[in-house]
Amino acid sequence: MGVLRPEINALSGEARDKASPDIAQSKEKRLAQAADPSLRYARREHGLMLALASPAVLVILLLVVLPVGWLAWQSIYHDGFTLENYHRIFSEDIYWRSFALTFELSLLVTLLTLLLGYPLAYAAASASKGWSIAILSLVILPFWTSVLVRAYAWLALLQRTGVINQFLQFIGLTDEPLALVHNSFGTVVATVHILLPFMVLPLYATMQKIPGDLMQAGASLGGSPAHTFWRVFVPLSLPGVIAGATLVFVLCLGFYITPELLGGGRTVMISMLVSRNVELYDQWGAASAVGVVLLASVFAIFLIVSRFVPLDRVLGQK
Repeated sequence: MGVLRPEINALSGEARDKASPDIAQSKEKRLAQAADPSLRYARREHGLMLALASPAVLVILLLVVLPVGWLAWQSIYHDGFTLENYHRIFSEDIYWRSFALTFELSLLVTLLTLLLGYPLAYAAASASKGWSIAILSLVILPFWTSVLVRAYAWLALLQRTGVINQFLQFIGLTDEPLALVHNSFGTVVATVHILLPFMVLPLYATMQKIPGDLMQAGASLGGSPAHTFWRVFVPLSLPGVIAGATLVFVLCLGFYITPELLGGGRTVMISMLVSRNVELYDQWGAASAVGVVLLASVFAIFLIVSRFVPLDRVLGQK
């Protein structure tokens, strides 16, 4: 041991000599970082941004994350872990019919709002500033009233003794009142009216960015107005079409008041199915499972759309 001790001391001394430059460099780096005012300001700015964002993060956790987590937990837990609620959704016909009707009506409403909203958005984008403001004001005007008031207004217009039936009988088109409410027709009409602004506004935002010189260039190359419109303008407006269609379709999936009032209990959409499971049958687990499946469907739709259009454009951030 006496012979080995000098060798051990020598090796430890060499290790200290090799480590001392690294320690010195790390100390110098820390001192340089502490002395650099830009790094201090950056750390301070990050701390301030975190402090400013913490209330919003807390609100999101309390109002979004926790409710969705509670919803998912209720769908799989009832006196123990169970998947009975999800098995019921994929095995019983009433759930299949409700999901099929909801997606069918949502697709129909999306197509109708596109057919009505595209000309409106094009007129607002191509008109002068004054006319553009007037058109957009008429489009946004229904936002001044609640969805419930607009649904009751359509119920009054479309009922058997309403203005529309009386007008049709007055001009001789019908001999007796038509069944315009308490069915899918009334639901679609009112839903199209309510969701039309959500189609027009993304379309207008996209069309406004299309340079007018492109249409003139197409005309100068011998293209007719219709040919130039279909070959130049329509392809450039497709991001707005996808964004508006996504918003309308997703919003229509969760509609409750309009189909409840104008459907008359015959148009059972997913939201009404959730309500009946809770109010009539006290089946919170089944209602939670339906909500989770609907939420997963919405996420899947956004995931598919994000492959074609950025989500920030769909959500109106650009």
